[in-house]
Amino acid sequence: MNKAAQKQTIRKAILAAREGWSADQRMAASLAIAARIVTMPEYQQATTVLGYMNFGSEFASALWVARVLADGKRLVLPRVNRHTNELDLYRVDDLASQLAAGSWGIAEPVVERCERLINLNEVEFALLPGVAFARNGARLGYGGGYYDKLLARINPHPVRVAAAFALQVVQNVPQETTDVEVEWLVTERETIRCSAR
Repeated sequence: MNKAAQKQTIRKAILAAREGWSADQRMAASLAIAARIVTMPEYQQATTVLGYMNFGSEFASALWVARVLADGKRLVLPRVNRHTNELDLYRVDDLASQLAAGSWGIAEPVVERCERLINLNEVEFALLPGVAFARNGARLGYGGGYYDKLLARINPHPVRVAAAFALQVVQNVPQETTDVEVEWLVTERETIRCSAR
């Protein structure tokens, strides 16, 4: 089986397992994960933080994003740029008025109401979404490569953290040379220091 097929097989299995959880289970695990992330020294020391808005059965990142604002940090959120097929980042300080449903129904910054972050190198801490993760930091996304492209444009790279339910941690994730690994993997059960390159 080639890498693309392996990735698709893992995606299908993990998404099905995640969908199998009740909303209450996901919420309880999400609260535990968010509580772990905010205790990380890497988070506490960061001024500019990249988050994302969840959709479907993902970790409820909206809880954590609200906490970032409550902590007085500078929050930036991604928006898909249809012309470049890359993510643009925007500063958001009011979730209620500055976000609207965008690509795939995911809440995205409204361009007219937010300030675009031109200097991506200001991002010090990045919370990344994904479908599956290995303990070595390998990350399997949804297949668009958006975050890999974004992180390749940030130098020096920010602390890369993934929030995932324990069921999303797998033995092995096939990797391409363009895939960006995470340095930390935070689940409802543990905070894992990965051997990311």
